[in-house]
Amino acid sequence: MKKREEGGEEEVSLQTLSKKMDDFAKARDWEKYHSPRNLLLAMVGEVGELSEIFQWKGEVARGCPGWKEEEKVHLGEELSDVLLYLVRLSDACGVDLGKAALRKIELNAIKYPVPKKTDDHCVGDGEHSSSKIKFNEEH
Repeated sequence: MKKREEGGEEEVSLQTLSKKMDDFAKARDWEKYHSPRNLLLAMVGEVGELSEIFQWKGEVARGCPGWKEEEKVHLGEELSDVLLYLVRLSDACGVDLGKAALRKIELNAIKYPVPKKTDDHCVGDGEHSSSKIKFNEEH
């Protein structure tokens, strides 16, 4: 783990999480249970628990304003469960998750290019989301 420049907090890598999860499973002799299928099903269960947190909240603004501290702590725990199972699953499948994620971002950049901004040819509903802007190619 590396120290962050600001605040002195530790920066955590996927490799660090992978090693800690591997050590955790080995110490408990759980490796025999960590097949890709079992890890996937466990992760899906954790996604369900994460979903329950949001189930009756309606739309939640970025940063979860108005949430109690204990709600945010619980959210962090459930997000962590999903992340840890995802890291463990990627290891069990022999996938370098960091490299795969970077590759996916590159593919998405090709699939969803940044729209060209032209004041004269832009037809939209006033929103600035690239997915909602339509360009008038007739002019």
